[in-house]
Amino acid sequence: MTSIQKTPMNTTPTASKSISHNTSTPHPTPVLHVEHIEKYYGGQSTVTKALDDISFQVRPGEYVSIMGASGSGKTTLLNCISTIDTVSAGHIFLDGKDITSIDNNDIAAFRRDNLGFVFQDFNLLDTLTLEENIALPLTISGISPKEIDERVYRIAEKLQISDALQKFPSQVSGGQKQRCAFARAVICNPKLVMADEPTGALDSHSSRILLEIMSDLNKDLSATILMVTHDAFCASYADRILFLKDGKIFNEIRKGEKTRSIFYHEILDVLSLLGGDRPC
Repeated sequence: MTSIQKTPMNTTPTASKSISHNTSTPHPTPVLHVEHIEKYYGGQSTVTKALDDISFQVRPGEYVSIMGASGSGKTTLLNCISTIDTVSAGHIFLDGKDITSIDNNDIAAFRRDNLGFVFQDFNLLDTLTLEENIALPLTISGISPKEIDERVYRIAEKLQISDALQKFPSQVSGGQKQRCAFARAVICNPKLVMADEPTGALDSHSSRILLEIMSDLNKDLSATILMVTHDAFCASYADRILFLKDGKIFNEIRKGEKTRSIFYHEILDVLSLLGGDRPC
């Protein structure tokens, strides 16, 4: 299907239109500001509205999960934020820059300098060792070999894969592959790490290890994470959850001081109202 483009509504964030929370308490400037975005697919005879007037903000160091049933728009939203897809209307600002106006010739450089990606199927290069896969973004950026070695081993140690760095993807477990993928995503200290169903291809033990490590890195490195998942257990590691339904934000809950167990059951309660997927 082809996407339908509309003329953008504004060129700068509009405070009166954006959704804000806890306005009585000052917060850092949002690293991500999504403002009234819409996304249409199809032609004149059949038009599907995948995203319907979505607005939200993500603060630096925040860990946000996006949940919703299949077809709710969560992957489309992630694709628009990651510049893989384009919006039909509205604006997305990353660190104050309107990414909806970036020239196609500059997209690749923008992603490299600002975004980190973690996919369900790992997306590692089979002909490179784990060390070489992790180092690839730094090599492309022209970082010195000495600094590359230091940064790769430092992040590998945090992700508990330092003993597997000389192995190829085919020689390690799925959990080690995904931790390598996450290391590659954060090695350049991106402004935003986006994870699309990061535990989807992992068993329960490997999933738990990855989620614990992601949570630790979020706290230790102040990594800003935006994660799409259908799994309530996975989402319970986040600080805040946005629930999508029919392309709109249906609900939002925050973890706050609650335990992860209590937060997990709150997620299940919202999913029961949403009619979304529940864990098996």
